[in-house]
Amino acid sequence: MMNVLLDTYKLMKFLEENKQKFENSLLNQAAHSKEKIQDILTVGNIDLVNNAHKLVYYVIDGKDKELQSFAKQEGIAWATHEITLSFKLEWVQAIRRTLWDFLQKYNELMNNAIREEFFLIEKQFNSRIDQFLNVFFINYSKYKDSLITAQRKLVQNLSVPIIPITPTICILPLIGTVDTFRTNIIEDKVLMEVGNLHIQTLIMDLSGIAEMDTEVIEHLMKIIDGTSMMGCHTVITGLRVEVVRKMIRFGITFDKNTQTLGTLQQALNKYLIS
Repeated sequence: MMNVLLDTYKLMKFLEENKQKFENSLLNQAAHSKEKIQDILTVGNIDLVNNAHKLVYYVIDGKDKELQSFAKQEGIAWATHEITLSFKLEWVQAIRRTLWDFLQKYNELMNNAIREEFFLIEKQFNSRIDQFLNVFFINYSKYKDSLITAQRKLVQNLSVPIIPITPTICILPLIGTVDTFRTNIIEDKVLMEVGNLHIQTLIMDLSGIAEMDTEVIEHLMKIIDGTSMMGCHTVITGLRVEVVRKMIRFGITFDKNTQTLGTLQQALNKYLIS
């Protein structure tokens, strides 16, 4: 084992005694990254310099379990604060180069005492640094993916805002682009909420939609048919001229039970005031 061939206590003591020189050398190695160090400390409370010392000590002392836990912690922290991976890779490679520079200095101080064990030490040190990077990237990606999934769900919910205005009447105002992906979300959300809230009248306002493909229009009509099967009456308001023209061109019509009104205000007057 490396710990038998290399006196890790003496090496770490040497690094501790030369801590400032190590940091200066590290910052010179990471010439493109050092300007961001203070920003990362301020924004993410991540102390890169102290963490570099921690990584080096785990590598030298062979603390694999602590090394993996530290890598996982770092991966999640960097993903949370959206710090780029290229910066992390450059920083860790600078730590690697600096560690080897000081190992060479230590070896010279010890009169080439570790010359015969160099290749074994090189393999173990670099293996641990690579292990750190591997665990870091895995956890960075996992946490980043979970954030993206959570944000996507939030966007999906916001993109289909079903608003209750009475215990049995709800409004679904659609704004922006409605494509096949969003129509699938609308289908899931509408059918689920009709069932959960026992909606009897759903006012679907399309005044914020200027363009829809025929596939999307046909899908919306199927959603309306689905709500009808669940006992919900759908009212369409605010159809834009462009959408109506496309429906006429392709012979698309709403079911006779689906009511259409010019504006959302007309629907509110009818179902809330009348």
